[in-house]
Amino acid sequence: MTLVNPIIPGFNPDPSILRVGDTYYVVTSTFEYIPGIPVYSSTDLENWERIGNVITRPEQGDLGAVQTGLGVWAPTLRYRDGTFYLIITIAGTRGCVVFTSERAEGPWDDGVVLDGVEGIDPDLAWDEHGVAVVTYSGLVMKGPDFGKHGGIRQVDVDLATGEVLAGPRDLWSGTGLKFPEAPHLYRRGDDWYLMIAEGGTERGHGVSIARSANARGPFEPGPQNPFLSARSTNRPIQNTGHGDLVETPDGRTLMVLLGVRPRGGTQAFSALGRETFITEVYWDDAGWPSADPVVLAPRPGETVETIGFDGPLDNGWLAIRRAPADLADLGSSPGSLTLHGDGADMTAQTPVFLGRRQLNQTATLSSTVSAPGATGGIAVRYDEHTVYSLTVSDDGTVATVTAEARVPGIVQRWTAALPSGPVELVLASEPSRTDSMVDMMTSDLVHFVARSGDAETTLAAVDGRYLSAETAASFTGRVLGLFAVQGSVTFDGYRYVGSER
Repeated sequence: MTLVNPIIPGFNPDPSILRVGDTYYVVTSTFEYIPGIPVYSSTDLENWERIGNVITRPEQGDLGAVQTGLGVWAPTLRYRDGTFYLIITIAGTRGCVVFTSERAEGPWDDGVVLDGVEGIDPDLAWDEHGVAVVTYSGLVMKGPDFGKHGGIRQVDVDLATGEVLAGPRDLWSGTGLKFPEAPHLYRRGDDWYLMIAEGGTERGHGVSIARSANARGPFEPGPQNPFLSARSTNRPIQNTGHGDLVETPDGRTLMVLLGVRPRGGTQAFSALGRETFITEVYWDDAGWPSADPVVLAPRPGETVETIGFDGPLDNGWLAIRRAPADLADLGSSPGSLTLHGDGADMTAQTPVFLGRRQLNQTATLSSTVSAPGATGGIAVRYDEHTVYSLTVSDDGTVATVTAEARVPGIVQRWTAALPSGPVELVLASEPSRTDSMVDMMTSDLVHFVARSGDAETTLAAVDGRYLSAETAASFTGRVLGLFAVQGSVTFDGYRYVGSER
């Protein structure tokens, strides 16, 4: 395939795909961030637009107190009789929920909880009689059996009431590799196919498949499982798995799936986390699939986001456990964004933070910050324990700028004094050096820069490997953004430039 790959870059794991007419839709996981579950659309599988989000209201997700790493996991998007269905696990709060909407962009309803589904990564299909069948990974998320894995399971459900009508029943759980998960059930001709991920979402990740004459099994495993994996290769895209299939109008089969783009001398660190990729699937004469290796083909040129605050926030902004609109003040300083600190810094469960996904391996975020009698700045976040930030505290005489690199158990800080007044803050990710064996092993270097008038100060350059999927505890990716700790902090804009160099 010659499409751009990743098709949806940055923090966009666990993709599910759907085609309705000539339009393709993709949804991905969002964990503790709100809005939850972005919906992307495309008519050519190459140019994607984020048209909305499924979870936009607090009652839909109940994410206010959800632990980091839990929350919105692994959606499946399906369509039937004029209705879009989105089934999801909201780990740590509501459990398995089915949302519906007449339009993919929303608005989506408040969702129906399926109380009898104890697990994650649910799939939704309908059998030949129209009975809704939910297939899921039986990982127990609460109670005394927390963490116990029951393999791939299945129930029949009433989608209107959430009642389980039959089951749970045990299905095929793969070849014996760890963490059988991400099941999807498909009807193809006279057969039903059960496709799963196994091997864990790290380097051992892969996609396996089985087949049955009945949606409820028994299932016969495919002869070449896992039929897609990057394990033990030097391919530029690793951890490939958690796939979902879609048929094109011309009869081809495509798979969207997650993967990472590790950098460094041994392909060790993936700064952007899990992204959404695409590849082609082929069916042999016996009805079994094979798949092309996932090819890296990033969008050429620079990615530029120059965002002012002359109008409402678009649907690409993220906040942590609360809605962006609840934090953004666009009226106090027209044309700028004001955030009002409540004492919580970037280590808090609910910081006053508005962010956007980092989309490129090399990226720069800048914003001019005014913080008279206040404290705030810009940051790149994986979770509350893994965050790099640049903070301004302005007492009316001096603007003190503090660069902070925070990883679990370790905090390092650098400070500089600049004249009181607006300060442009810059966080810049640059490729690591290639002339040193030690330096070349990491993903990138993150530079902390402050500018005031004609003066520019580089406070530090910090190894970026700690802000990566391999070292951070969360399953997200880098989110770049603006924050306030104390008082009212004003930002003139959000300026992002990224590339793949």
